[in-house]
Amino acid sequence: MQHDNKSIRERVLHAVLYEACAIVVLVPVAALLTGAGLGQMGLLAFMMSCVAMAWNMVFNALFERLERRWALRRTVWVRSAHAVMFEGGLVVALVPLAAWWLAISLWQALVLDLGFFAFYLPYTYVFNLAYDRIRQRVIQRRHTARLPEGSVAGECNE
Repeated sequence: MQHDNKSIRERVLHAVLYEACAIVVLVPVAALLTGAGLGQMGLLAFMMSCVAMAWNMVFNALFERLERRWALRRTVWVRSAHAVMFEGGLVVALVPLAAWWLAISLWQALVLDLGFFAFYLPYTYVFNLAYDRIRQRVIQRRHTARLPEGSVAGECNE
């Protein structure tokens, strides 16, 4: 897959979509499982999402730079490494935040975060796979729309 440079605007869109979809699924389940109020868990999820969005943009920019430098293809192994490293970085930042907000121990916050990790690890993989495929279709459609009349996509008219 070609690693097109993404604009800041696209990176923000990617991060917001990623977090919004996750919050819709995760907050009600987490509130139910922890006994925390929906509002309390929703605000924690919002704070965690703000941290995660910043990390998402920074991490993905660095990861994509490595992909280009090392000419990596987004195989299952590369996508899996991406997801594990992304989520691992979040643990360092989010455990203290959850402990503070919910007034629980760091250990309890780590257990909660491991539950979030169990959700986000496959979610990260699936979301980014879907995003990349949809993005590629959009790019192809834009490219096809710019072709001169009568030409065929992929055809070289020189």
